[in-house]
Amino acid sequence: MSTPLRFAEETARKAGDLLLEHFHLMGTRANLKSDRTVVTEADLAVDKFIAEAIKAAFPEDDILSEEGTTLLEKLDRPIWIIDPLDGTTNFSLGLPIWGVSISRLVNGEPDSAALFYPLLNELYTTQRSQGAFLNGNPIQVKPYEKGQPAAFFTCCSRTFRRYHVKIPYKARILGSATYDMCTVARGAAIMGFLSNPKIWDIAGGWLVVHEAGGIVETLEAPNPFPLITGTDYNEMSYPLLMAADISLARQVREGIVKK
Repeated sequence: MSTPLRFAEETARKAGDLLLEHFHLMGTRANLKSDRTVVTEADLAVDKFIAEAIKAAFPEDDILSEEGTTLLEKLDRPIWIIDPLDGTTNFSLGLPIWGVSISRLVNGEPDSAALFYPLLNELYTTQRSQGAFLNGNPIQVKPYEKGQPAAFFTCCSRTFRRYHVKIPYKARILGSATYDMCTVARGAAIMGFLSNPKIWDIAGGWLVVHEAGGIVETLEAPNPFPLITGTDYNEMSYPLLMAADISLARQVREGIVKK
């Protein structure tokens, strides 16, 4: 049996291949869910593929998924959290930033994860206390240095509608919550903010940022980890900031204020 991390890596790549098959089909169908987020046929097909792979390889483990089971009933075994397609709007419009996130939690805390972005050929992997990697190479956050010419922060499309933003850096909206987090982890962005991500949007990226030496904190919300039994995670969201260091995290807290 492969280790959970190796399994997550291999399954993320296979899921990415399946997503590419759908991506290259003309006119990928997209629909709105009840929460006004977009879902495509690819989301559902890849969710099913990953869930079946987990059940075959780790039959004793449980699964939480954006497109499947969202209610956490117990915490007596490891839990996989799946986001089969993060960046669905980008995907449905033919844009390149989208991917799959597969993470495994032990005792309700992120323990390992693999996030794959097929069109970018970027595979982010991490395991607790083992560091974070991009295509097998170690990555680290990059604190801001005075005079740095191109410092920017990532945010989601809802940020400017819901918050007053006073941060002295350029903003970039990439269209994928998990990729926002990986962008901070690899040192491309110095900080980021997500206004209302779900648990499957952040489980893998949370560990990637931490293991890359960064800071991840909620803003006006409880800490998402450890998970809590009896919670329907489709009903929960976690305004989230990520930053390269404590000073930058403070700037996010002070510079993003709810309207």
